[in-house]
Amino acid sequence: MLAFNEHTAQSIDNYIEALFVPGDPVLEANIDRADEAGLPPIQVTANQGKFLYLLVKIAGARRVLEVGTLGGYSTTWMARALPEGGRLITLEFSPKHAEVATANLAAAGLADVVEVRVGDAAVSLQAMVDAGEAPFDFIFLDADKSGYVKYLDLVMQLSRSGTVILADNIIRNGAVLEENPVEAYDIGAKRYNAVLAADERLESLALPMFKDKIDGIVISRVK
Repeated sequence: MLAFNEHTAQSIDNYIEALFVPGDPVLEANIDRADEAGLPPIQVTANQGKFLYLLVKIAGARRVLEVGTLGGYSTTWMARALPEGGRLITLEFSPKHAEVATANLAAAGLADVVEVRVGDAAVSLQAMVDAGEAPFDFIFLDADKSGYVKYLDLVMQLSRSGTVILADNIIRNGAVLEENPVEAYDIGAKRYNAVLAADERLESLALPMFKDKIDGIVISRVK
């Protein structure tokens, strides 16, 4: 049996991707545009993108909310999973990132499916709550980890029984195991996990994921 290390993790991830996530010129161009624009290479992996796609399909989601757009890579995966008439709203703090994402989504033929809203996510979410926006079927958090608990409080007000809520980067290469993490994102992820585990409105489970490091995603369902 192979010893588990970074090289093995990368090999396993590559094996899964080669089997289940064939190359896609549109998604590859998405990453190329983001790289050319100088966006940080922190989008979900191809395997994680396929995972999001499948979960949206399995949930039968028609309305999806994403917090943290970056270049629109994960957005594209989820929007492709929507049925005809489905809608995805994605929130992005950076105007530059939003501009790249908008171009990528247009190139993917999803301009009429996805709406990119620019600004502080907490402010945008509160505005949606105040406006009485209809509840979402599927919500994906992939933004400032130190804001996850605040975002959870807001997205719960935009949810219904059965809404699926996912949050990315919640293992932080094991930093959440530390009693007192130092980095703000590590602190935020650890706190979010603890809040979820104690929230009786939700059924949740964290799943480790890996490529060049160990991280993970936490899945919750509103009771």
